[in-house]
Amino acid sequence: MSTFTIDTLGIVGTGAMGRGIAQIAAQAGLTVNLYDANPQAVAAARQYLQDTLAKLADKGKISAADAEATLARVKPCGTLEDLAGCDMVLEAIVEKLEVKRDLIAKLEAVLREDAVIASNTSSLSITAIAVGSRHPGRIAGYHFFNPVPLMKVVEVIDGLSGNPAVGDALMALSRRMGHTPVRCKDMPGFIVNHAGRGMNIEGLKVAQEGVAGFADIDNIMREQAGFRMGPFELMDLTGLDVSHPVMESIYNQFYQEPRYRPSPITAIRAVGGLIGRKAGAGFYSYADGQKQVPAAAAVPGARPSSVWVSHASERGHAMVTKLLGALGVTPEGGNKPSADALIIVTPLGLDATTSALQQGLDPARTVAIDTLLPFEATKRRTLMTTPATSAAARDAAHGLFASDGVPVTVIRDSAGFVAQRVLCCIINIASDIAQQRIATPSDIDLAVNLGLGYPKGPLALGDAVGPQLVLETLRNMEALTGDMRYRPSPWLWRRAGLGLSLLAEEQ
Repeated sequence: MSTFTIDTLGIVGTGAMGRGIAQIAAQAGLTVNLYDANPQAVAAARQYLQDTLAKLADKGKISAADAEATLARVKPCGTLEDLAGCDMVLEAIVEKLEVKRDLIAKLEAVLREDAVIASNTSSLSITAIAVGSRHPGRIAGYHFFNPVPLMKVVEVIDGLSGNPAVGDALMALSRRMGHTPVRCKDMPGFIVNHAGRGMNIEGLKVAQEGVAGFADIDNIMREQAGFRMGPFELMDLTGLDVSHPVMESIYNQFYQEPRYRPSPITAIRAVGGLIGRKAGAGFYSYADGQKQVPAAAAVPGARPSSVWVSHASERGHAMVTKLLGALGVTPEGGNKPSADALIIVTPLGLDATTSALQQGLDPARTVAIDTLLPFEATKRRTLMTTPATSAAARDAAHGLFASDGVPVTVIRDSAGFVAQRVLCCIINIASDIAQQRIATPSDIDLAVNLGLGYPKGPLALGDAVGPQLVLETLRNMEALTGDMRYRPSPWLWRRAGLGLSLLAEEQ
């Protein structure tokens, strides 16, 4: 099978995924045989493809002749037996294990022995799907993302019983169809849905702790951390009817691994019907389909009479001193603040309260600022108060750090602010995917970059922040909270200690 080529593709299931895969396959020159248990669905899918190809031709993306030839390669099928001549059949049906196994048994009765059977499952084990089949070696996972023509990544999953040559054939087919394939072992969530835990799960934990509101967390992740969308915007787009069951499934499939612990916030909102954009209400409300964003709080006019910056972190002290200089403020010198000074601390992974107590500082005048990311690389700054911080100190700090027009979000006390927590969890989970050898470091970054649209792959993101800083932040969060969700992956702490890139594979 190592020289096996796939020219005739059967697709069972003609919903959004089946249609999308049919389109890119037919455009790549494959003959596509479409089958669905509902004959009307096949006709509807072919009509959809005809309309889609006509629109592409109208826009000049493809020629009218190409549109016509592509559609001619899509053959409607009335029975499973009509798929008998296919080199490969891909199922894109309901996510139920027994239903998929039953389909495979029926396909094996009509397909030749060397034909590939692939599953577009996003959540089920490929090994489990292949159990009971006569030829489990030819069964592989082939997970596309919606919308298929635009999401240019596909996960090729090898089951325990899979023949590696089948995966090789799917890798080659992906490239032929203009998609970027990534290879992974059969583990819950594969690569993308596994790596995506950090953003949503930790964003929810921040909200659950009362640190900040949904819009504030999204603003920080977008404008400070540089992501296209924050966790709550993302969950509203996907819908909690989809994302909450995935959170529960991956958590339970990994036997209650703390890093993937879901939140009761999504459980309650899903039950209450606040599932997101498609329902008109989620973490945001949607009037006529438009997200309603709460107005930003006015910037206080207050300014501090003097400012003292903690020396507990020389890196943080240098960053804040430079920023204050740009804002026209010279901080006090000395090892202790004067009696009236606003006190600025720069914790990594710790909260403002702990920073104040450890350094013997007045918590009523203490405000923390997030220094994990360089100020010049961000479009928002985050300040954090202790429960004892006075309104006067809070407002003076807010007014000062927003005085150059850069937006400031003030949050309540938190181990690791918002961006620190979420970023470091994303990096740590990706590190552990690499540690488990589920996929290569380069494939992890490629899959997440293309599948989730992060500004960088998570391992490259860790390198950009600095593995040592990520490690320090995680260890401080773990020590402060006692929560095992923050324990650093061996992949991270070994490479941080050795000064290696998180993308470095072992020789």
